[in-house]
Parts: sequence; structure tokens; C-alpha cells
Amino acid sequence: MILSDVSIKRPVFATVISLLIVVFGLAALLGLPVREYPDIDPPVVSISTDYTGAAAEVVDTQITQVIEGAISGIEGIRSIESSTEQGESRTSIEFSTDRDVDIAANDVRDAVSRVANQLPEEADPSVVRKADSDARPMMWVTLRSDVWDSAELSDFADRTLADRLSVLEGVADVFIGGERRYAIRVWLDRERLAARDITVAEVEAALRANNVELPAGSVDSSTRNFTVRAEGRVSTVEDFQRLVIRRNGNDLLRLGEVANVQMGVEFDVGRLRANGQTAIGMGIIRQSKANTVAVSDAVQAELENIRETLPPEVTIAESYDESIFIRASIKEVVITLAIAVSLVILVIFLFLRSWRATLIPAVTIPVAVIGAFIGLGFLGFSINVLTLLAVILAIGLVVDDAIVMLENIQRRIDNGEP
Repeated sequence: MILSDVSIKRPVFATVISLLIVVFGLAALLGLPVREYPDIDPPVVSISTDYTGAAAEVVDTQITQVIEGAISGIEGIRSIESSTEQGESRTSIEFSTDRDVDIAANDVRDAVSRVANQLPEEADPSVVRKADSDARPMMWVTLRSDVWDSAELSDFADRTLADRLSVLEGVADVFIGGERRYAIRVWLDRERLAARDITVAEVEAALRANNVELPAGSVDSSTRNFTVRAEGRVSTVEDFQRLVIRRNGNDLLRLGEVANVQMGVEFDVGRLRANGQTAIGMGIIRQSKANTVAVSDAVQAELENIRETLPPEVTIAESYDESIFIRASIKEVVITLAIAVSLVILVIFLFLRSWRATLIPAVTIPVAVIGAFIGLGFLGFSINVLTLLAVILAIGLVVDDAIVMLENIQRRIDNGEP
């Protein structure tokens, strides 16, 4: 065997090669992304359409069924799943694995655009996007309080915490779960509307016409230039109450006369609670090639700094961390490797009674395992549950080969060969 001959005749060269394998293997190991599962993006395309205020039955018949009929003839579809809720239509299309997801997404966009004129005019345009496995949060942080309500927590998380977490290295975005944004809510009184012969459509038209901010141009002089701003946005409850709905000469009908205007939230349909407390969740979405463990460490370090500046009535804690499973998997691999190497060394020493012969496989096994990470880095793989399982299985192969090789060498030495 050429490899054996070179190693025997040139031991220094073989040692240098082994050291280079270890060095490059460690460099590849430190540069590999760490994640729970392999980086595999299935060819899945989703279509989402919002129809605010419409019942689920209306959304299903006027949007979901129309979209399903338009995309059913696209090539390579394996399955179509749709869900319809009040004001929302969601359709997920899974394609065969040999289908390019970019081409499939373009085909879906073309199909949806052909039936766009058949959808209700009040519905928002359909959004077609490719499903991304990295778009799910790898860590959830919970902001809780017994004093603040969910709207106050949402506002504090959005203005103060989200930016601090999103600028961390490896973080792609911060998703706020259970968010309840502040909004002005107008509760119309039907008896007052009927008494003044006002329809809901008139109130809506007045809100749209009087709550706008348009460009007003500029004023130029010989020495100065002024930008003119027309403040048409209505931002307070009092401004909304004074908003004119109908004008009849000098008689003005204002919104406050036919409706109850109050500060509320955009969507008051659900709440998030954690351990019995009002809470808001912040999902940390990492970048596609980022190291999950490193991102988790950075977020936890930043949370320690955030806790020092939090109001006393607010607490923050990690409620889910994907890196815990990864750390446990890596720990098990290290333990398995240590057990395998220890047993091999012990068995070889008991049978051969030679420390010199025992030292050879004790060095060979770590070199072979560390060198495997060079291939992982070259192929663009990551350290995940499946690759770690493969390393554990490969340890058995390396141990078996090392024992067989050493036994054969020892047998030939015992027969008199040098």
C-alpha cells in the first residue's frame, strides 16, 4: 500500500500531513454554521390574501377557491393546502423536488395575476412568496408585566428592544408575536347615524378624504427656500372627534356626534400570556448561514444588558432556545467520541501490552474524525443533528479499521518482519 509505505519510510512527512489535517480540520470546524437540522429549502410557494372584515365563508368562495382553480394546472405540484379565516386566505403549494423553486414561484405569480380581476376590489393584492426554512425564529424571548397591558408592552418592544436585538451579528430579523399596536378605534352608533341619515360608507369616505398627508411643494424667494408641509394626518382622539363628516352650509356634522372614538389596538382578537402574566413574544430569526449557538450567546449577552435598563414592573426571559438541543447533541457526540477512544485504547493495551502500539490508534482516531470536517466545509454542509449522527457512526468505522490495521501489523512483526 502506497500510503503505508510512505508513512513508514517518511515518518516526518506523515507527521506533518497529520498535523496539517488537524489544523485545517479545526479551521473548518470553527467556520461551519451550527444548526439543528440541515439547510434544506423545500420547493414550497405560499399565497396570502387579506380581505379585512370579510367572513370566512366569503373569503373561501371569493378568494381561496378562485386561487386554487388558477394554480391547479401548474406543472410539478405535489399538494395544495389552503386555510381560510376571517379576513385571511392562505394557500401553500408544494412542488416536486426536481422543480426549481424560483421558476415555480414565477409560474404561481403568473397564475394569480390572471385571476386578479376576479377577486373582490376591497381585498388586498395577493402576495406570493417562497417558503424559507430559515425564516422561522430560532429563539423566543418573552417580555412580561403585571402592570403594563399588551399594547404598552408591544410599543416598548417595538421602539426599544427590537432594534437592539436586530443589530446583533447573525440576526436577520426580530418578529414580535402577539403584537397589539396602538390604533384609533371608531365605534359607530347606529341610532345616531339613522337619526342624521348618515351611512357607514359616508363615514368611511370622510375618514379617507380628511386623514391624508399630501405634498405641498415649496416657497422660493431670492434669499431663502421653504418646504411647505400640509399637516393632514389626524393622530389624536380629539382630532378624530372634530373631523367633519358632512357639511351643510354653516352646519357641520362631526364624527364625535355619531361615534365613540377611543384609543385602542389594531386587532383586538387575542392575547399572549406567559406564566399567568400579560406578555409579548419576540422571535429571533437568524441569518441563513449564521451559527445558531453563536447567535444565541449574543442574544443572551444582550439580554443581560437589557435587564439592567428595564422598568421594575417589566421582566424579560428566554422561553425557547433552539441552541439547547444543538448543545446537547454536540455534548453527546463528544462523550461518545471520548468513550470510543478510551475503550479502544484500553482494549488494545490489554491485548498487546504495549504503550507504543496503543499510542498509534489513540492519535489516529482524533486525526481522522477532525479531518472529516474539512469535507463538510468543502461541501458547504453545517454541523447539525444529522451530520453529528454521521460522525458518531464514522467513529465506529475508524475504530474498527484502526484495530484491524494494528492487529495485522502486530501479527507481521511477530512473524519476524521489521
